[in-house]
Amino acid sequence: MRIGSGYDIHVLTPGRPLMLGGVEIPSPKGEVAHSDGDVLIHALIDAILGAYARGDIGSHFPPSDERWKDADSGRLLSIVLDECRPAIVNIDCTVFLERPQLREHIDRIRESLSHLLSLEADRISVKAKTAEKCFGELGRGDAVVAAVTILVED
Repeated sequence: MRIGSGYDIHVLTPGRPLMLGGVEIPSPKGEVAHSDGDVLIHALIDAILGAYARGDIGSHFPPSDERWKDADSGRLLSIVLDECRPAIVNIDCTVFLERPQLREHIDRIRESLSHLLSLEADRISVKAKTAEKCFGELGRGDAVVAAVTILVED
């Protein structure tokens, strides 16, 4: 067995879509990023790469490379899945976002990740937390954070 962990954070700004786990969440603000900014998929990519000691998302898809400008994070995930071919046991994800509340979107996010990973949804946990108005930009609703832990069979 191998365990990987991933983490990502993005500032939020008006006029950009808020992408989480391949799902566009209705929101007046979205992630500022070189790609589509999907922090959940980015953290998942880092967790997979970490489980196999293959670096991080920035070493595979550097923001200096224009090929990844506005890239769909699902496509980036697909490339990493082809490279690592993980036998995923389960995934535990936590998204920290002050607003909008994610409770009503959790099932769609899990279904999207299930589809992207070709993995049963009951092996994917997605939790939503707020920062309780703490931690600067995150607590003010100007940032989003995702953390992912993955267990894979070697």
